[in-house]
Amino acid sequence: MIMVIGSERLSLVEMEAFLDASASVGFAGESRSAIYGWAESLLCHQEYGSRSRRAKGVIRGYLERMTGLSRAQGTRLIGCYTRTGRVVVQPAQRRRFPRRYTVEDVALLARVDRAHERLSGPATQHILKREFEVYGNAEYQRLAAISNGHLYNLRHSAAYRRQGLHFEKTRPASVSIGERRKPAPNGLPGYLRIDTVHQGDGPEGKGLYHINAVDEVTQWEIVLAAPRISEAYLLPVLEQLLRLFPFRILGFHSDNGSEYINQVVAALLKKLLIEQTKSRARQSGDNGLVETKNAAIVRKNIGFGYIAPTGAERVNQFYTAFLNPYVNFHRPSAQPEVHIDARGRRRRLYKQWLTPLEKLLSLDQPERYLRPGRTLAALKRAAGALSDTEAALRLQRARDAMFASLELAA
Repeated sequence: MIMVIGSERLSLVEMEAFLDASASVGFAGESRSAIYGWAESLLCHQEYGSRSRRAKGVIRGYLERMTGLSRAQGTRLIGCYTRTGRVVVQPAQRRRFPRRYTVEDVALLARVDRAHERLSGPATQHILKREFEVYGNAEYQRLAAISNGHLYNLRHSAAYRRQGLHFEKTRPASVSIGERRKPAPNGLPGYLRIDTVHQGDGPEGKGLYHINAVDEVTQWEIVLAAPRISEAYLLPVLEQLLRLFPFRILGFHSDNGSEYINQVVAALLKKLLIEQTKSRARQSGDNGLVETKNAAIVRKNIGFGYIAPTGAERVNQFYTAFLNPYVNFHRPSAQPEVHIDARGRRRRLYKQWLTPLEKLLSLDQPERYLRPGRTLAALKRAAGALSDTEAALRLQRARDAMFASLELAA
């Protein structure tokens, strides 16, 4: 309804008569500003503050009947008039908590995720902490203490999405394996899990093969490429791969593929005093570590597209100069803690995230595991030459250059 001009000037008797006559009728104001202006005019003309208790009750009832407000709302307007002499619309006073992470922090997180291709929350936490504590980058000070939950809050924020990020989920490589005997490293580095990743078929035939080897304890990883997996091509690559690990190799575990289960590889391992084991049947977890690395490292960086065998040398240059140093010095991996529950079942908990070098340094007297000519000081210098994010960005540039050169060669 539109409030009648002058209705706020009625006498007390007229107000009482109006309330009695309109008991079954409802009224409402047009807008909040109109209601507040009329209420202020009513209380002012009726001199509400100097009235008796009975008169105040009549005025209150008249105000509520004419505006359609509840008793609590009418009381609030009268209280505002009593305190200030005015009835005005109060601005919203919503409580706002101070923001800890700025727009710059969100942009920095997006930059780190682009560089590392969006690792899991705990792995990204570890990188942010290392950027500040290890490499001394002051811009990471706030992000270094971020929790895993709030990291994902920032990733879901509008400011983060505006960075134009696009991620494609990694498709896992499905490899059917059967196992014979599971190696038992007993906390010692040097027990490798090895697997082959094929880079697809093309018009010219089969593509090159990636040889991926991961140490079970430290998760130190070396990846190399071979044009073929025949003995003539594979043996030199295996010899180079074993030499690239900084510690002595004690065990060599693979699936039952003929590229590893043959007399030539067995003779090489026997010559180097390396124990060879192969997969057991229906125990797929025995070689699960390297299978996960196939997807998280090889497929994520190289993809699924065809690469001709002639590109193996160029891919190996990328692996030895960029990918292997990044994975072992700058990319955190989840370190398992094995617990045995009340029923005797082994449970693996992943609470600690360390780079392979950090895991190696955490072992008791790590220098005793190194092969001759390798030192911990040299490994630390190599790791400290670049920060984690700088190494990731360098890796991306080198990968783009590698694919560009492969396309030109094709």
